Formats: sequence, C-alpha cells, structure tokens
Amino acid sequence: MTVLPRLPLLATLLAAASLHAEPMYFTPCSDTAVPGSLCSGLNVPGSYDAQGRGIGDPDAMHVFVRKIAADVPAGKPAKGTLWLVAGGPGESGASFYSLLPTLRRSFPGFEFLIPDHRGTGHSSRLCKVEESERSPGGRALAGAEWGSCFAGINLMPEYAGQFSITMAARDLQALIAGEQGKNKPPMYVYSVSYGTQLVLRTLQLGPLPVKGVIFDSLVPPQTDARWDLSQRSHVVNTVGMQVLAWCDADAACHAALGEPATTLYRRVLDKAQADPALLAKIPGKNLKHFLGGMLDVPAARARIPYLLQELDQGKDGELASVRATLTRAAAGLGSYPQSPLSIPLVNIISNSENNLQASLRPNWAAADIDRDEAELLFTSPLPRILLGGGLPTYPRDAYFGALPAKVPPTLVLQGTLDPKTPYAGAQAQVQALTQNKAGKVALSTVYNAPHFILWTAPACFEQASTRFIAGKPAQDCTLQFPPTN
Repeated sequence: MTVLPRLPLLATLLAAASLHAEPMYFTPCSDTAVPGSLCSGLNVPGSYDAQGRGIGDPDAMHVFVRKIAADVPAGKPAKGTLWLVAGGPGESGASFYSLLPTLRRSFPGFEFLIPDHRGTGHSSRLCKVEESERSPGGRALAGAEWGSCFAGINLMPEYAGQFSITMAARDLQALIAGEQGKNKPPMYVYSVSYGTQLVLRTLQLGPLPVKGVIFDSLVPPQTDARWDLSQRSHVVNTVGMQVLAWCDADAACHAALGEPATTLYRRVLDKAQADPALLAKIPGKNLKHFLGGMLDVPAARARIPYLLQELDQGKDGELASVRATLTRAAAGLGSYPQSPLSIPLVNIISNSENNLQASLRPNWAAADIDRDEAELLFTSPLPRILLGGGLPTYPRDAYFGALPAKVPPTLVLQGTLDPKTPYAGAQAQVQALTQNKAGKVALSTVYNAPHFILWTAPACFEQASTRFIAGKPAQDCTLQFPPTN
C-alpha cells in the first residue's frame, strides 16, 4: 500500500535523470574530415545539479559526435562500438581521425563514436563568437579575439562552472546511456590523458553500460602534489634525465659524445646563456623547454644527445632535422577545422582542478619557479602559464580527488618514459583503484614509450587492445629505443 503513491514521484525522478539518455540520429557529415562518416550530437543542459538533473534550459548546449562505421561487409552488423574520448582538456575528438588505421587493426569490425566534449571542437564553446568556425581564427583564438573572449568570460565568472569536468562527465554519461540497446553490439570506452580523468569522473557518477574501459596514459591521483600540473617541469626532467642516462649506457651513443651527456648538456646551456645568437636558433629561445618537448616524439627524443653535440660544435644541421621530425609528427595527427585546442577551457579546468599550486604555495611567483627549476635540464612552460591565471575558476565539487566505487574491466596502457602523465603516477592510480576493490584493473607497461600509446607505440597498442577485447590477460610491451628509422 505504501509503494503505490511513490510511483509517480519515482517515474518523475527517473525521467528527469534520463532526460538526455536518448539515442542520437546520425546523418552524413557536411564536412570531409572523415569521408563517409556520420554526424550527430545531443542537446544538453547548461548545468546539472548534484543529482544529475538539468538546470534551466534543457537544450542550452550541444555536444557533437562523429560516427565512423565498422569496416565489415555490407549488411553485416558491427562487432562492437568503441567510444573515443580525447585528452586536453581543450582537445577535440579530431585528434583520433588520422589514427583510424591503427584503431581498425586494434578493434576489427568495430564502429567508432567520437565526441567533442563541451567546450571543444564542434560542441558548444566558452566563447561562442570568438571560437566559432566562422570567426577570423576559426576555432582558434586570433588577434583581438583573445581579449574579447577572456573579457567576456570574466564578466560572467559563474559561467566557468558550466564547463567543469563533472558537467562534461554528465554529458558523456548521457551520450553512452543513449546508445545502450538490447540488440546493439558490446560497447567499450577508450580515453587518453585528460580523457582518462573525464572517464573516471563519469564512472563516479554511476555505472556505464560498457563491457570494458581502456585508459591510455592515465592521470595520477588528483590530490598528489608530486604530479599536479605545477610540477610538470619536474616530471619532464625525470624523463629527460633517463634519456641522457640511456646515452651514457649505450656504447655507440657514449662513444659518439665522448663524455657524459649531462656534462655536454650543461656546457651547451652555458654557451647559450653567453651567446644570444645560439639561443636565437632554438624555437622559443628556451633550450630546456625545446628539449622537454622533444621527449613526446620517440624519433626526436633519440636525437637529443646528437643535437647537443652539434650545438656544442656550433652546427645546426641536426637542429633542422629535429625540427622537421617534430613538424612531421604534429602533421601526422592531422589538421581539421575542429582541431585547435580551446585555450580558455584548458585554463579554467587546469587551474580549477589540476593545479595545487594556489593552495600549497599561495604566494608563488615567477621568480620562485625560476629558482625551483634552476637545476633542471628539461622543463615545461606549463607552470608559468598556470601562474598567470587570467580566467575565473569554479569550486571543486564532491568528486574532486575521489575515485569511482566500481569500474568495468579496465586496461591501463602506460609508457615508462611519459613526460606528461608519469608512469609512477599511473601506478599509484591503479593501486588506489585496486585497493578500493573497484574492479579488475590491469596495467600493461609499455617500456620506453612516451605519452599517448595509440600514437607513439601503435604496435604495442594493437597488441594490448586485441588481447583485452578477447578477454586475455594484459601483457607488457617494449617500444624499440632508439627507433630504427
């Protein structure tokens, strides 16, 4: 007798919670980014309350999704569906388009669903005018757009909260739930870098109807001060010193240098400080930053000792070669109208949730960073960028620093030479999930690999993914270092 009166209320709550958990209707895309792909999306609230119910206009924002059909014979159903969640924050799903050959080998017969999370790509942006595709800079900010975009956000500081990790997680939850169906193939989720944080947050909100999750380059525990974004230079330096140590231990590399790699590097740094002409040759006029950036690309990373040797000798042939290698690597990810990173979103999410500097060192200034990094040989510009702020932050919610109570079967792919999401940080995150008995979490170590295994170590990615889909135990893999080509 007491149950019946509650049914209308229960139905109302369920309806509110699943307001946007509806299937998308895909039609041929109007662009040519991925020929033959289909496009759709979901209209979502500008904000959600703590229970996940939309606040205000239920269609305040739009989340764009691209579908790439399974490579199967006509009339045959897909074997599975893979959601691809990009990193950043601020990066769109376009970063996956050029990687489709690896994805098809790794997930044969699968269809791919690639969303642009709110604030990125073709989804609703923080600056509707300045980040529109029709603006002078397209999706990127250009010229006067920087000032007007930032000024507009600062006039409405509460607007930043609509682009939080949790708001984006609510969107992802609705997208995936809307694709659930009795006769649909099994779904999986793949995410990389910041995308792993977004998926972890989504799993905190509740279970997802997926058979498994793959984390590529897993973020470290959110509250660990060793690895937050203000410590990025220390993370980069740890990897850079490992590369120099490799040269010392390798007979051919050590013979070519004729001295310890760090000795050579410090001499080159001294020369650069004394010779503006030498420093002017380095992109950004900062050798520590430039070499730190080389760690992301295996082919460039292997040339660091030889670049230092030529700089010491006053030559620049190796520098030109390395710059060409980095340009080719960046071009390999493709360039599409939705590709430009959303810098306002990077700024807001990073400073709101992934930068512990403000609470740990509230009076930290540029001079303090200079002293902190004085002895480092490899650095990142990120700590100084974060110091500038410039945009409002949003308050951390109850999900900050926590982990999901339960996760589906999970595979973590992590490189031992990752200068962005460190290997030790991923180990700590896996250990925390395991100790919490959240579910089965397997770590596949990719020795010598940097960030973004799908891109930098495709053979290892293919091996690990196919084993995971087949229900086989995870295996470690090794990226040849230095590369043969």
